[in-house]
Amino acid sequence: QVQLVESGGGLVQAGGSLRLSCVVSGRTFSTYAMGWFRQAPGKEREFVAVISRSGRNTYYAGSMKGRFTISRDNAKNTVYLQMNSLNPEDTAVYYCAANICAREYCSGYAMFAEYDYWGQGTQVTVSS
Repeated sequence: QVQLVESGGGLVQAGGSLRLSCVVSGRTFSTYAMGWFRQAPGKEREFVAVISRSGRNTYYAGSMKGRFTISRDNAKNTVYLQMNSLNPEDTAVYYCAANICAREYCSGYAMFAEYDYWGQGTQVTVSS
C-alpha cells in the first residue's frame, strides 16, 4: 500500500517562507514523478509544481515560478516544496501526489487526474 504523508504547513505572514515535505512509502520512490497541487476554499485543485523521477526536470505553474522550488531526495523517499515570498493568495491546502511514469515524467503532469496516489494535504495559511 502506497502512502504519502505531507508536513510543514502552518501559519506564516506575507513575505515569509515555508518548506513542505512529503514522505512516500510502499513502493520504490524513484518510479514516481512527484507533484504538488493546492486547493483554496471554493476553488478547484490547481497544479503547483512537478519533479521528474531522477530530479533532473522541474516544472512550475506560472505564478509560482521564481518563488517556489520543488526538490526530491530519492534516498529519503521525500519530495519538498520550498515556498518563498508567500502572499495571502497562496493560502490553500497543499497536496503531494505520485505519478507512476515509465519516463522521467509524463506529459499530463499538470492535471490532477494524471496522478496515482495522493497525500492527505497540509494547510498553509498566509496572513496579510
